[in-house]
Amino acid sequence: MRIDILTVVPELLESPLNHSIVGRAIKKGLVEIFVHNIRKYGIGPRKTVDDYCYGGDAGMVMMVEPVYRMIEELRSEREYDEMIYMSPDGETLNQGIANELSLKGNIMILCGHYKGVDHRIREHLVTREISVGDYVLSGGEIPAAVLADAIVRLLPGALTDETSALSDSFQDDLLSPPIYTRPVEFNGWKVPDVLLSGNPKLIREWQDSQAIERTKLLRPGLLLKKN
Repeated sequence: MRIDILTVVPELLESPLNHSIVGRAIKKGLVEIFVHNIRKYGIGPRKTVDDYCYGGDAGMVMMVEPVYRMIEELRSEREYDEMIYMSPDGETLNQGIANELSLKGNIMILCGHYKGVDHRIREHLVTREISVGDYVLSGGEIPAAVLADAIVRLLPGALTDETSALSDSFQDDLLSPPIYTRPVEFNGWKVPDVLLSGNPKLIREWQDSQAIERTKLLRPGLLLKKN
């Protein structure tokens, strides 16, 4: 898989993409992630990438030309399965979307900044808009890192134990059951006996029931989706 991320602040993506699971997946050759600075195609000697809104609204808007030229450069080299714009207007990222995108070959992600990007880019070049929640951030870089992490961890070989992702929250529209590790007792707080039983059938039944109960308590809307 290859992921190309377009931004005017590439420094914001350096740490999230070079450490932990994503960093290891890159080193293993499971994914290539390239961060491109849109200022490469900025206008004039100052490499300007933003300008005032038409209509008089407050805030600066990313200009169409630098973004267009960056996208066209990349598209001249390869085909992309998705051209994604990170935006609070988009469909809310969930595990199903991450699963779907993990099966793609080449993905381009555009990070908005300032007030956003000239709408002509969204109308004519973007194939999908994705949000990480109903709130506004300073730019799309953090959401792009979130999306990349959600995708990359699903690639075969990215996790030490590939079955781990199957038990993550939301894979079956349920929250994951409680998890524990050593010691068996700490400060009077004990690990449930069933997890120490060594009986896979009982453990699975307990985990399933706990997943349903936690979902009822914390995210009941997920159960409505299943029905």
